[in-house]
Amino acid sequence: MKNLKLKLLLPTLIIAVVGCSKEQSEESHVERTDDAAAKLQHNIDIWPTLDIPVKRDDVLEQKIKDILSTMTLEQKVAQMIQPEIRDITVEDMRTYGFGSYLNGGGAFPNNDKHATPSDWIKLAEDMYQASIDDSIDGNSIPTIWGTDAVHGHNNVIGATLFPHNIGLGAANHPELIEKIAAITATEVMVTGIDWVFAPTVAVVRDDRWGRTYEGYSEDPEIVREYSASIVKGLQGHPDKDFLGDSRVISTVKHFLGDGGTEGGDDQGNNIASEQELFDIHGQGYVGGLTAGAQSVMASFNSWHGEKNHGNKYLLTTVLKDKMGFDGFVVGDWNGHGQIPGCTNENCSQTINAGLDIFMVPTDAWKPLYENTISQVKSGEIPQARIDDAVSRILRVKLRAGIFDKPSPANRAVSGKVELIGAQAHRDVARQAVRESLVLLKNQGNILPLNPKTNILVAGDGADNIGKQSGGWSITWQGTGNENSDFPGGSSIYSGFEQVVSAAGGNIELSVEGEYTAKPDVAIVVFGEEPYAEGTGDIDNLDYQRGNKTDLALLNKLKAQGIPVVSVFISGRPMWVNAELNASNAFVAAWLPGSEGAGVSEVLFTKADGSINYDFTGKLSFSWPNSATQAVLNRHDENYKPLLPYGFGLKYGDENVLESDLNEVVAQANNVNKELVLFEQTAKAPWQLTVSSDEQSEPVTSSIIELPAITLKTMDKDIQEDARTVTFTGNGKGEVSLASNFVEDLRSYVESEAAISFAIRKEDVTTAKVMLEMHCEEDCFGAVDISSQFAAMAVNEWQEFSVDLNCFIQNGTNMARVNKAFVISSNDEVSLSFAGIKLEPNSAQNADINCQ
Repeated sequence: MKNLKLKLLLPTLIIAVVGCSKEQSEESHVERTDDAAAKLQHNIDIWPTLDIPVKRDDVLEQKIKDILSTMTLEQKVAQMIQPEIRDITVEDMRTYGFGSYLNGGGAFPNNDKHATPSDWIKLAEDMYQASIDDSIDGNSIPTIWGTDAVHGHNNVIGATLFPHNIGLGAANHPELIEKIAAITATEVMVTGIDWVFAPTVAVVRDDRWGRTYEGYSEDPEIVREYSASIVKGLQGHPDKDFLGDSRVISTVKHFLGDGGTEGGDDQGNNIASEQELFDIHGQGYVGGLTAGAQSVMASFNSWHGEKNHGNKYLLTTVLKDKMGFDGFVVGDWNGHGQIPGCTNENCSQTINAGLDIFMVPTDAWKPLYENTISQVKSGEIPQARIDDAVSRILRVKLRAGIFDKPSPANRAVSGKVELIGAQAHRDVARQAVRESLVLLKNQGNILPLNPKTNILVAGDGADNIGKQSGGWSITWQGTGNENSDFPGGSSIYSGFEQVVSAAGGNIELSVEGEYTAKPDVAIVVFGEEPYAEGTGDIDNLDYQRGNKTDLALLNKLKAQGIPVVSVFISGRPMWVNAELNASNAFVAAWLPGSEGAGVSEVLFTKADGSINYDFTGKLSFSWPNSATQAVLNRHDENYKPLLPYGFGLKYGDENVLESDLNEVVAQANNVNKELVLFEQTAKAPWQLTVSSDEQSEPVTSSIIELPAITLKTMDKDIQEDARTVTFTGNGKGEVSLASNFVEDLRSYVESEAAISFAIRKEDVTTAKVMLEMHCEEDCFGAVDISSQFAAMAVNEWQEFSVDLNCFIQNGTNMARVNKAFVISSNDEVSLSFAGIKLEPNSAQNADINCQ
């Protein structure tokens, strides 16, 4: 990564920037060991002191002191605990008086996906009333509800869903962004919710990252400006309507460097220099905090090996002390539990580092609450740190008027359900769709289309609002939705149909590209399936790698002499050279949200043939020239994209892409490197897990026993470098290397890899033993290794390997692996294993070969 010296316009900023030499910049990218954080030399002068417009108020500060002086330790810690609605009851709120609570993606009142706005309001009201009821806990401080409204109030049926951030970045229209945020705030306030976990200000540097679409741009310039616009739209301007009746508390996230992890690995490690951390990844915080943002969310990622949730230098020294942020820092979903030495139930390190609110979903909240109290009493957490955290929480609540506003059901816009999905809101969303579209190719000026002609619409994205909306849409991953889940919304096809029918043309929809009369043109709408964090990570930008069904559709139509207009739905730029070659025109539509009709307003002329809306969108992410060009950013050295940052055709512009692009898939440089899954211990992101029928437990100790299985450590070459597993025959036992998120292992299939490991049979047996690889949604491939295992000598280690193709042939989807290694049996048998890895160029010689 090039050391970026940005020419930033920061009128409200007092800043001292220290230069970084070329040698320092290169050194920052050297592979580092686990103690890298300890060796890292910090330079606080890199960070600015911000002129934050929301100033301290002496009267308010005295109120904070007065409230704090009346609070018990238990009440203070309760303010710092944020559980999730699926894991607490109204009675829990009455008993403990939590300072806040949240609904995660896919969490709904009464666990009902189709909960009405009235259901949301009722839960908000019930929780609020319980929080101010002091009959049990002696506490009457109002609670606040936080929600992930990241492209509209996206958990609520019928809400307006705007384009995801990647599309908004292509629009590059800060005033429109502020309007979108204000609408989002209004729709959120209708349901009685006070606080939004937005904006995401990640500057995405590797497009393999599954959260790429949550970033506005690969360049910090747009991100800085947008962050300020979103915060102003959500909270109001600091000098007018600040946190008023239709405004919510905003959260600038995720602090810091989440878009710059190695390999685009979600929750991975960022090894940028400190100068780069500010120049690239810090700019969204400059924008957001100078607009008055009241909360910041800590990031899952590490910086030089140190988890940000436990990084005191970043959370306290930089953010609070130097930059001057006086709101509160909230954690991400059990992010504190990822700090070495911590668990979800126990983590003093994160509070001491500067975290103010634990986001603690699941039932871990209660032991965490109790352990934190004990740690304050023992001195492990200083009382002053607790008082500081609670003061920050109270400061934000007082600034937001939470103590003075009516209860959620009685606020100014609460219950005005006509505002959710209001036509005026959808009109703004449709404008955002129009402005986000980027025209990549327009051979022969085929666009715009005359609506009076014969149009075929094909592709599985054409009439699919869920697909066009992507992740964080009703459900967390955006999956499992139907068009009926988006009442008031419009699919891309429905917009086409309305325009063509009104003009007197003919339009036909066929996902497979079939037709009754040969069309004048085919519009094919296709692209990525919905995904959210973790699940969206890939290791290669080749679209539909290994399963080119959409390309086959394009080529079929092309072979029939039908001009093809491609509308590509995606959460990132992808290598689509073959699809571009098969298209006369190609539109990057990103993830437009619920108002797909906006696409038709640009692609079609008016009935009289004049342009309706021209393309205005420009790439805020560079478009790759190969499948492996995932790290491709403006200002990089040797910058050679297919289409550069800022590219975007308008009608009448000269077409730059012909239909002769290179279609040879590039191979990654690391394709011949082995992937170690287990060596002495499971390697991240894999975790050793044992299961007995439906019961499953992570391996957290040297021995673990379940009815069908026992696992314990053993010594092979060095201390505890192997594991012995004993299947009891009391049901199905299973030991696995599992990941919380799916992993893309297709490159290992392409490099003809096998999974290899050392195995030892502990007794004479004819038991049935299966080796498996699992993928999401209960798919898996199983290989019976019983005969090979039976032939092994007892108490002797031997290397054993299985061709990855064997798992594919039996049902594993290598693009979506969540258990890379599974040994299972229903019989009585004991064996040991060690040294598990994926080994390229070894499939042909594997013990079990399926070539």
